[in-house]
Amino acid sequence: MPISFSPEFQLRWLRACYFFFFAILGVLVPYLGVFFDSRGFSAQEIGSLLAILMATRIIAPNIWAVVADRTGMRAGLVKLGALCAAITFISFFFEGSFWYLAISLTIYTFFWNAILAQLEVITLETLGDNANQYGAIRSWGSVGYIVLVILAGWGIDQFGAQVLPFIGMALFIGLLLSSLPLPSTKASVLDSKQRPKLQLDKSIVLFLLSALLLQMSVGPFYGFFVLYLKQVGYSETFAGVMVALGVLAEIGIFLYASKLIGKYGLRLLLIFSVGVTALRWLILGYYPDSIVMLVFSQVLHAFTFGLTHAVSIQFIHRHFGVHHRSTGQALYASLSFGVGGAIGTWISGYIWGDGSGAVYVWVFAAACAVASAVAVILIPNMNGKNQQLAEEVSQLTTKEQA
Repeated sequence: MPISFSPEFQLRWLRACYFFFFAILGVLVPYLGVFFDSRGFSAQEIGSLLAILMATRIIAPNIWAVVADRTGMRAGLVKLGALCAAITFISFFFEGSFWYLAISLTIYTFFWNAILAQLEVITLETLGDNANQYGAIRSWGSVGYIVLVILAGWGIDQFGAQVLPFIGMALFIGLLLSSLPLPSTKASVLDSKQRPKLQLDKSIVLFLLSALLLQMSVGPFYGFFVLYLKQVGYSETFAGVMVALGVLAEIGIFLYASKLIGKYGLRLLLIFSVGVTALRWLILGYYPDSIVMLVFSQVLHAFTFGLTHAVSIQFIHRHFGVHHRSTGQALYASLSFGVGGAIGTWISGYIWGDGSGAVYVWVFAAACAVASAVAVILIPNMNGKNQQLAEEVSQLTTKEQA
């Protein structure tokens, strides 16, 4: 007789998985550039390495999504991804050339990218009719990020950037242990003849384009924000506090996201958030010496990531049917955080040069955000569920015919 698990039991461990997954991001995203810099790599090499980190999100999530949607083993893939990512991350403890680190990044992120899309789908399906509570569950990831971005900044100040692999490994082990209690029950699946065909309509295509452009604008922040503040004269600890402040604002917006979405709808919130993001990058580029303006720009992270992500997850949940939800999450992750983030980081490395062109990096970021807002304006049927309803009708028809 199969063991049943209550939704609250699953949500408890999903919160822990989010905590450790984003705690890892809190270490790697702000400080990986500093870590590479400490090993003697140039700005162009750092930009290329960070682009690899994001580029693996282009292919890997889609491969894992196909496996998940066809097998229903979503929790199993979370566990497998956590285990293999922890094992392959060991390579970071050893010195190596540019190509050694490039290969290491490619291998471990291939497995790491199996995790997030499945967490998102499992969480939304566990919540069921309470999907609007997603933000409260996802906020635990932001808590993990904020805690580790401060601790890692302090650790690097005290012990140097070479402490990063030790912190990262401890967090990977925490993620693995948190994923083990997730029930390994399979989601319902249809065979290839019964499964409705995925249709990417104009709404989905324009949404993915806007997400790609937005993450191109965020690429410079993820790759060079800490180095930028160091160039201005701030310490890693201060930079960590600034990053943590942004995530704190993100947590706050997650808690109110469901109310805002219910009141204002997806389109208005996404246009506003992306527009605010453009303003944020211009402030960062032209007023880095002002602590007040730096603080203000980091508070705007509530919109750059927090609200845009909450809206994006709802868009995907509404526009992709039950048998393509892993695929929808993977497309969103791979095209935005993958393609967009990789292109944005790579271009930023060349604009940055020796550091004298730093302000133009943020102008480039602002231009990408403006282009993203234009794409959102052009999206038809922003709030619709046509794709999901079509799949459900098709499934019912298939069952009746059978």
